[in-house]
Amino acid sequence: MLSTPDGPFIQVGRLNLPKYAQNQALAHALFEHLFHHANDIRTALQLATSANEITQNKDWWWLVQLGKCYHRLDMFRDSEKYYLLALEVQPMIDTYLYLAKVYLRLDQPLLAITKLQDGLQKFPFEPCLVQAIARIHEGLNDMTQSIDYYRQVLKLDNTNIEAIACIAANHFYNDQPEISLKFYRRLLQMGATTSSIFTNIALCCFHAQQYDMIVTCFLKALQGATTDEERSEIWYNIGEMALYTADIHFAIQCFRLALVYNNDHAEAYNNLGLVELQRNNHEIGRAYLQTAQGLAPHMFEPFYNFGKSMYQQGDLQSSFRAIKNSLDVYKNHSDSKQIFDELKRMFSEL
Repeated sequence: MLSTPDGPFIQVGRLNLPKYAQNQALAHALFEHLFHHANDIRTALQLATSANEITQNKDWWWLVQLGKCYHRLDMFRDSEKYYLLALEVQPMIDTYLYLAKVYLRLDQPLLAITKLQDGLQKFPFEPCLVQAIARIHEGLNDMTQSIDYYRQVLKLDNTNIEAIACIAANHFYNDQPEISLKFYRRLLQMGATTSSIFTNIALCCFHAQQYDMIVTCFLKALQGATTDEERSEIWYNIGEMALYTADIHFAIQCFRLALVYNNDHAEAYNNLGLVELQRNNHEIGRAYLQTAQGLAPHMFEPFYNFGKSMYQQGDLQSSFRAIKNSLDVYKNHSDSKQIFDELKRMFSEL
């Protein structure tokens, strides 16, 4: 136990793990301390192994803990084996969720969905299992199936914040801001008054042409922001609204404030680059766009905007490289295809 004022509560290296494993009640508490508090996964694994040998694979709790230890050690096949043994002894909701996480780490999302559906056959009214399936479909970019499962979650638990927020975001991106606004207001009625909720409500109000609430929602979002990343996103969205209203100077100030709170905000750099190009500050604008390309190579917009600028300036080789990078990221972008085809035609004539 605690031997020095600043020392650990338990001297893990001095523990006789086989001795403590024989006392199941004490072993449970000791394992929780080692796994969750001390974060000593290897020692926790030794204790779980000793306790499981005593119970001879008949205690589902120790089998699950062995699976969790192997999972933390990235030994996914061993983790899978113990989770499956635990399900044979005693089916539990958490075990199905842990097993699905293992299959996701093994890049087998369809098998994860199958196991979760097996869990639903034993626990048909458990929203956590349905919610896990919805998350996997969302990760696979199958939004139709994902939203269907989120709606099933709401039928089972009509106060599920994640399901309401995901359905609201889906309606917003499907050009239905009025319907999205109803879901976000429901979140406010439930007490979810976070900065992101107020920001999303402000965006919905703007696109639904309910302009009287926009400023109030953004102010409440800024008041409720707790991290610099949240403040950066809020100022970026305010800048987007300023661009829609053609207030260029205010938009520049907002994007610069976004960069003050998060100097790696690629979208803010991209928009600043566009604004500077429109103001004929080509060198500054291209510098911003190149910075955005370096920070977010997964975005096609900085490459397209840079390529279009180079095309208009007559630097066809730089434009060709940038447009090609844009199409590598988003091959169906019609504007990039148009410039790319024009550049190929011009090069073929040389």
